[in-house]
Amino acid sequence: MGDHLVRAEEFEKKAEKKLNGWGIFGSKYEDAADLLEKAANSYKLAKSWDQAGKAYLKLADCHLKSDSKHDAANAYAEAAKCYKKVDTNEAASCLERAVNIFCEIGRLNMAARYYKEIAEYYESDQKLEQAIAYFEKAAEFFQNEEVTTSANQCNLKVAQYAAQLEQYEKAITIYEEIARHSLNNNLLKYSVKGYLLTAGMCHLCKADVVSITNALEKYQDLDPTFSGTRECKFLADLASAIDEEDIAKFTDVVKEFDSMTPLDSWKTTMLLRVKEKLKAKELEEDDLT
Repeated sequence: MGDHLVRAEEFEKKAEKKLNGWGIFGSKYEDAADLLEKAANSYKLAKSWDQAGKAYLKLADCHLKSDSKHDAANAYAEAAKCYKKVDTNEAASCLERAVNIFCEIGRLNMAARYYKEIAEYYESDQKLEQAIAYFEKAAEFFQNEEVTTSANQCNLKVAQYAAQLEQYEKAITIYEEIARHSLNNNLLKYSVKGYLLTAGMCHLCKADVVSITNALEKYQDLDPTFSGTRECKFLADLASAIDEEDIAKFTDVVKEFDSMTPLDSWKTTMLLRVKEKLKAKELEEDDLT
């Protein structure tokens, strides 16, 4: 590992010498770029990620000066991979620079891919507001490129985290929109009941029985098969328990559904929120009597 570090530093010094010396216009940047790429690779072998990232940033600068924009964008992406191991904010910044270049040269599919990657960096750090913003950008770019499956994946992430941040209307709009579009696709139509269930659960979190009742009517109009599903019955039974302010009934309905279709952590979190609101309402009424 020490040998790799020594070699990396030697390559970087030679690159600096090229850049500071005289040379045919353009050629010194190309020569320096070759040396910086070797330096970056050696830093990676030495697991010196911060220095590898810095070498790739210098490499990107050389490519920009020799007007090799595509190569510069790739160098920024490589820098991001290195920084990801030590500093996700710096990694996101590098990818943002790559995206700007890809947009400039018309590589919108690459821009979409890297916007999604930035979102995933923030997602892994639990920075949900930033994750939402970049998943939205990625979804928009994927949609413009007609990569609908990837656009839907990103939009579903937006809905998931919007609901976690109690932005229920935003989540509902996305889940309902994807459900509507999926109905016309033979491969996707079996997912519709799941999207309508998650949208319905967001309605439940608003603690508005009229809202969920109206939503269930709308969903059955949208997809006539929905009324015969366990998901529809589950939402209707939950709405009934909320209307009756019956915590025991609510708990039993959840247990029964979970025994047949295990609830994931997101759904469990949403249902716990609803249950807490029911408990708070019960305590409030006890205080009044």
